[in-house]
Amino acid sequence: MEETRGISLCDGLRHPLRSVSGSVEEYIMLHKDTFRTALQKICVKRKVSNVEDLLSEKTTVKPKPRFVRVNTLKTTTGSVIEVLSKMHKVDKDDMVPDMLVLPPGTDMHKHPLVTDGKVFLQGKASCMVAAAVSPKPGWKVIDACAAPGNKTVHLAALMNGEGSIIACELNKERAKTLQHTVRRSGANNIETVIGDFLNIDSNDPSYAEVRAILLDPSCSGSGISTERLDHLLPSHSIDDQDDAGSSARIRKLSAFQRKALSHALSFPSVERLVYSTCSIHQAENEDVVSSVLPLASSLGFELATPFPQWRRRGLPVFYGAEHLLRTDPEDDLEGFFIALFVRKAAAADALEPSEDGGALGRKRKRACTTRSGGLRAFSSLRLSRMDVLCSIWGI
Repeated sequence: MEETRGISLCDGLRHPLRSVSGSVEEYIMLHKDTFRTALQKICVKRKVSNVEDLLSEKTTVKPKPRFVRVNTLKTTTGSVIEVLSKMHKVDKDDMVPDMLVLPPGTDMHKHPLVTDGKVFLQGKASCMVAAAVSPKPGWKVIDACAAPGNKTVHLAALMNGEGSIIACELNKERAKTLQHTVRRSGANNIETVIGDFLNIDSNDPSYAEVRAILLDPSCSGSGISTERLDHLLPSHSIDDQDDAGSSARIRKLSAFQRKALSHALSFPSVERLVYSTCSIHQAENEDVVSSVLPLASSLGFELATPFPQWRRRGLPVFYGAEHLLRTDPEDDLEGFFIALFVRKAAAADALEPSEDGGALGRKRKRACTTRSGGLRAFSSLRLSRMDVLCSIWGI
């Protein structure tokens, strides 16, 4: 984490710096005068006398619990609790199965449970994504944008290592990280595909049995920006979040996200589709979901409610947004967004959420009423699939 923070500050400096090989310490020492000057300018701008005051300036960030996910492909939750409780206070999370909660600041990076792949250092919000997919053992599943692979191997654990997962990753270097994560997890039902998910033909017979898709596409990462200390960057201002939500970069990202989500909806046998981001911006979240609702309805999908007991839902910008899920630093979590699409025939057969996880999701009754609308309002649009795609992509 410390290395990430150093590079984030470097990237935000107004002085041109060339990247160098070697350790982060060498990099910082090489450019120490530039860093010192930049920090002095930030101190003047923020009207503080020294760097210590600058670091303590943002008091709203409180320490978060350390969440860890037990990899049930290699061990059991009970066994991990037995080991960790000898050194730490350990609680079971009340929502995500096989997730444990440790005190803030607990360092597990070099613990044998982690290095052996029996435990993954993964945030609760991130784990809620795969849990929302809730794939059944034996299913065929696609993780559309898989690297670094934490969610991919979580899917494998939820499936008890049965069935198959196609993990797509376009970037070759990130694919190496994905493959390392898969090896560390011990999962043997994951096939890594180095290529673009958008290039997969959804009508190809080899994908005819895909039952679930997890789509966690490239996003702004604004939900984890506080963790990166972005508020210390010279370019940061009070209005940054509002401006960023409508920036050219966000518009470009959301266009890609809409296209990827539309493609995921086109797989003929998919019963459950989760769209997620680690962004707080409406443009990448509610707006993307809203834009594909006509297409989703025409293909037999409707929004369901993952983790119905979770209080923080989507921004109320369209009928049915109450099905969406948001997490926030106020919840001691990163800022994530989750939308769950369920094909109506599958939804009719779905069981009520279980007491331990509650991730299966259900369609809230008020979404079927005239007042809230939900997806029912779109069922009468009579739009062809091509008409809808053209409207989404602006053709």
